Amino acid sequence: MVKKLLIVACLLASIQSIRAQTIPNHTYPATFTVAQDGSGDFKTIQEAVNSFRDHSQERVKLYVKNGTYAEKLVIPAYKPNIHIIGESRDGVIITWDDYSGKAYPSGVVDRFGKSVHSTYTSYTVLVEAPDIILENLTIRNTAGRVGQAVALNVQADRFVCRNCALLGNQDTLYPAAEGTRQYYDNCYIEGTTDFIFGKSISVFQSCTIKSLSNSYITAAATPVYQSHGFVFFDCNLIAAPEATKVYLGRPWRPNSHTVFIRCQMANHIVPAGWDNWGNPANEKTAFYAEYQSTGPGAAPDKRVTWSHQFTEKQAKELTPEKILSMDSPVSTHEADWFKPGKTMKQSAAKK
Repeated sequence: MVKKLLIVACLLASIQSIRAQTIPNHTYPATFTVAQDGSGDFKTIQEAVNSFRDHSQERVKLYVKNGTYAEKLVIPAYKPNIHIIGESRDGVIITWDDYSGKAYPSGVVDRFGKSVHSTYTSYTVLVEAPDIILENLTIRNTAGRVGQAVALNVQADRFVCRNCALLGNQDTLYPAAEGTRQYYDNCYIEGTTDFIFGKSISVFQSCTIKSLSNSYITAAATPVYQSHGFVFFDCNLIAAPEATKVYLGRPWRPNSHTVFIRCQMANHIVPAGWDNWGNPANEKTAFYAEYQSTGPGAAPDKRVTWSHQFTEKQAKELTPEKILSMDSPVSTHEADWFKPGKTMKQSAAKK
């Protein structure tokens, strides 16, 4: 009898332990602050991210006070639902200076046995977790014109970047993983060569895109089975004085997919618009299109013959909502996750 009671007691203890792990702790704080002077909950952004609950299903807001944060920030896959909000876009600066070919510290090698950085490890900020929002801050890679040097590398689905400045040279922004949906709203992005590149489904809404040299803005590597790549809505394409010959894009991989809708283009955009990366075969597979481009860089009659000019009907079919609800392995959420005031929990509740 005593043995049976002990077994029952152990089972009850196990159940209580499981319940403690699975029932949400509603007293867990939902907001935190980072301040370098010690007046907040943390002094560094990475310290804050590391402290948050793993695999959280509740949104956590992290307010960051003005300051220059010299951090190689990683938001790992098991830290979702974090909203990082800077005090001001120009006042909160996350900065690092790695680049492809830069040596690791003496004796250090990565998981592939390499002792130097590649493009993919040169990031200042790496986002691997889904449902991350970055807002009102600057991310920069200060390596200079030394080759590939990524400021922001995003490997995650349902990512939002709002009112941020992304600064670098070659390969500034890497919306990386195929099938992931990413939304860039009212952002400032600058660079030299292929400074927006990757495989994701990314929408750029009302962004300012600045070219710093004669080169290429985009280099999409859209998979053949993915209907969308990079789509720019109502963006402003500008350039530094020395940049006078810039292409809208070239295909990093054959099925590159890039579209500009109602974008203002300064005179640094070449009349041809697009480049085949030295391979005529890419002209049969890449999909490049525009609709109602304006400004001196808009030259629909002079674009390469293998690009497209959308009709009004075609353009109406292309909306952020439709793009960001398609081609995703995640089918349990609506396409309003990227809109202001919405959370994944609110979206799911509407079903």
